[in-house]
Amino acid sequence: MTPEELAARIDHTLLRPTATANEIKRLCEEAVRFGFASVCVPPTFVPLAREKLKGRKPRVSTVVGFPLGFEMTSVKVYAAREAFFAGARELDVVINLAWVKEGRFDFIAGEIESICEAVPEATIKVIIECAYLSQEEKVAVIEALREGRAHYIKTSTGFASQGATVEDVKLIHDLTLGMKKVKAAGGIRTLPQALELIRAGADRLGTSAGVQIMNEALSPS
Repeated sequence: MTPEELAARIDHTLLRPTATANEIKRLCEEAVRFGFASVCVPPTFVPLAREKLKGRKPRVSTVVGFPLGFEMTSVKVYAAREAFFAGARELDVVINLAWVKEGRFDFIAGEIESICEAVPEATIKVIIECAYLSQEEKVAVIEALREGRAHYIKTSTGFASQGATVEDVKLIHDLTLGMKKVKAAGGIRTLPQALELIRAGADRLGTSAGVQIMNEALSPS
């Protein structure tokens, strides 16, 4: 994999609660410099990121229901619309984990379909937060989402006790049967980690260490 191909799989992410406008501007500049797929920023910074990336290759991404996922569906739908109209073209949406625990997988699938209907032109990545789920729950929620209109299933928010694992990426990849792409996120900080997750089936990587990873990829071996 070339450095350029690697960069095109990275969502350059800054979701720290104390992130500032200057940091978002720098994030956008780095995304352009390295050719990242997108910048993932807090919803309030979507207009700024759109302005900084106008006419450039990286897309603007943001989050919905983040990081806990327990907002009402109507609130998530509204947030998704607002983010799209503000300039976000990729939305990472956290599912309601209580519904997983209660076995209400039809509710989960229905909520994601409502969001997809609200913003049909957006790329939707569904965060299932694997750290909180048993193996059986992971399988059930992946299968519930497999045939819906969302584009990706994503491992983690990066705010839980554990982030992306090779095992979870493989599980999502194998169970979705090519119907969904896979995004790995949480704790991805080195080039070997990134490449291992891609080999396991990750199509996209969410990381705040994109510059560090690319510097490793570009350094003479």
